[in-house]
Amino acid sequence: MHDAQADRVTQQFQDVHCATFSYLLPFSNMRKVDSPDSFTERDITLGDGDRQVAGTLTVPRGAGPHPGVVLLSGGAPFDRDETSGPNKPLRDLAWGLAEQGVAVVRFDKVTYNRLELYQRPDFTPTQEYVPHAVAAVRLLRSEETVDPARVFVAGHSMGGKFAPRVAATEPAVAGLVLLAADAEPMQRAAVRVFRYFAEKGLLGITEDAVAAVERQAAAVESPNLSPSTPPAELPFGYSGGYWLDLREYDQVSTAAALDRPMLVLQGERDYQVTVDTDLALWRKGLAHRDNVTFRVYPADDHCFYPGEGPSTPADYESPHQVDPAVIADIAHWLRSGEL
Repeated sequence: MHDAQADRVTQQFQDVHCATFSYLLPFSNMRKVDSPDSFTERDITLGDGDRQVAGTLTVPRGAGPHPGVVLLSGGAPFDRDETSGPNKPLRDLAWGLAEQGVAVVRFDKVTYNRLELYQRPDFTPTQEYVPHAVAAVRLLRSEETVDPARVFVAGHSMGGKFAPRVAATEPAVAGLVLLAADAEPMQRAAVRVFRYFAEKGLLGITEDAVAAVERQAAAVESPNLSPSTPPAELPFGYSGGYWLDLREYDQVSTAAALDRPMLVLQGERDYQVTVDTDLALWRKGLAHRDNVTFRVYPADDHCFYPGEGPSTPADYESPHQVDPAVIADIAHWLRSGEL
């Protein structure tokens, strides 16, 4: 691919990354919401040195012991709330779960203040997710009012993809909640989403752009992919090392090898992670397990915002709240182990 064309495609990927994986820059009109009185919050830090991140611990009032959950955000340099336009889906989850008796940790991704990491050939998504998630699990387990035997990990989108790797790394994880977790290879999902945009005339995506994304996806799948592959030749401008780690990681088989319970949730209106593609792969890979529960929400999109009709990127530009039924189901499952 010619360098100038590669640069244009990389920029288009970055511009549309919001629509592909729910990432939008924060708006200035972010809605102000006061936290309820049923829980307390305090700031925390996770990690060390230049990889240290800030986060929030949310604890229900009362002696407990409470179940706990670590929230993992999707694929982008998100803050602890997974801020997307005027919306904060992980804050919705944290507050909603805490109101129902669940302690929660959420944290800024290490890439939130360090975008340059994505282009480093030695930086991987495993480094982006696992160390801080493990540290958060251990912090929750040490809390006086938290039951250390009931600390879970809940991941949204790419966070759900890497939740099984967190559990495989930290045996103390009691179980997983996967919210719109992608199972299709991410480069193929990008092609599918670009096609969706082109077909619906969204975001100015053309068939030429789809073809360019196809070429970048093929570069990810090439046997010649290496840490030194120029990021401009790859989707989202991520490094070759980042894509190698993604390519070699099979989240479904990793989850299937775990013996811990899982709750797999999916919105039927989601065009990024879909019922027909991704959820079908999770169902097939986990079919042998009797401790996995699946739940589909017909009205919900990728962020579990209820609505009507086909979901589009414009949906994320207006204020929403995570579906209360989703929060209630997660809280019930974390407390009781069943739905």
